[in-house]
Amino acid sequence: MDVTNDTLMLIIAVTILAIYGVVVTVLLYRQRAAAGKTAEVPAPGRQRPVAASEQDKERLFAQRADDALKLTTTFQKFIPRQFVDHFAKHGKTELALGYADEDEVAILFCDIRGFTGLSEQMVPQQLMSFLNSYFLRMNEPIHQNRGFIDKFIGDAIMALFDHPGGNASQKATDALNAALDLRKALALYNEHRKKSGYEPVDIGIGIHFGPVIIGTVGSEDRMDTTVIGDSVNIAYRLETLSPIYHADIIVSATTLNVIDSANSRATRLLDWVRVKGRQAPIEIYEVLNHLPDEQQQEKIAADAAIRAGIKMRCKQQWQEAIDLFEEARALSSHDNLASLHIAAIHQLKETTLGPDWDGAIVVETIHPR
Repeated sequence: MDVTNDTLMLIIAVTILAIYGVVVTVLLYRQRAAAGKTAEVPAPGRQRPVAASEQDKERLFAQRADDALKLTTTFQKFIPRQFVDHFAKHGKTELALGYADEDEVAILFCDIRGFTGLSEQMVPQQLMSFLNSYFLRMNEPIHQNRGFIDKFIGDAIMALFDHPGGNASQKATDALNAALDLRKALALYNEHRKKSGYEPVDIGIGIHFGPVIIGTVGSEDRMDTTVIGDSVNIAYRLETLSPIYHADIIVSATTLNVIDSANSRATRLLDWVRVKGRQAPIEIYEVLNHLPDEQQQEKIAADAAIRAGIKMRCKQQWQEAIDLFEEARALSSHDNLASLHIAAIHQLKETTLGPDWDGAIVVETIHPR
């Protein structure tokens, strides 16, 4: 059957009107249904619904408060509460991009030794499970000593200790106590790993106290809190020295100097070094309190000879320095420190030193014989 153009246009128009009518009907139905939920008209003989009871209101308010608490708790997993508290005490009412403030804190870096080789033996899911199990155990010693984790960097932990309302001694003491508690937590973790048939893991810790810049960085759609400065670099570099010196906990002299005598710990001088990213050399020490008594006594017995040997090295009196380090090695035969110093002397003897050489060494270039 032939269909004229006029007939075709009429069919299209009727079809459009029919579709339009259906859409309008559906919208009116939805609007009435929504209105019926909020303002139902009672049938004759029925009572109008009463307002929500006080108990209903209390339940609603409690639910909203619970939701807000859960949201706050979730955000604190990404932005530590201590950061927000720090901003608040300086009169900041919101966490805005570009905020910066200077403060003195103790910084602690903790890293798993030999992590690269360990990770190569695991499939991805095993690696994530291991890291989460490890971090879970390392978290508590930090929080129990008034510190907080600033960030996880692969297998490393960066923690800050600002002891709200406390002084420099309290901040540094908190960090030192946390380091010793981390060693205790590691020992318990390794017992668990042994029972499960896994190899033990070891960690190195570096601590420094000093000024840092605390602030926010990023962009309008992605912001993060951060801590930067020379003090952060020093703490990180001290941790990287721990496997070289075979020391579990390395602290700077600055850290020990701010701790009052009542909170002092057993330590020994390791070296006078220049770390990467810093011109001025620093004196570094090993914390001994977590070690067995016999091992502590050996290291302390050799401390005087180590100190004297470093002084001779600074004066470029090579043979006198070697003799003193040999004496230290005899007093602490299981210790690697004297051998490291002797290797440094042999390398320095073959190096042309400038007139302004201050006796500090770059440890990464020294290889014990």
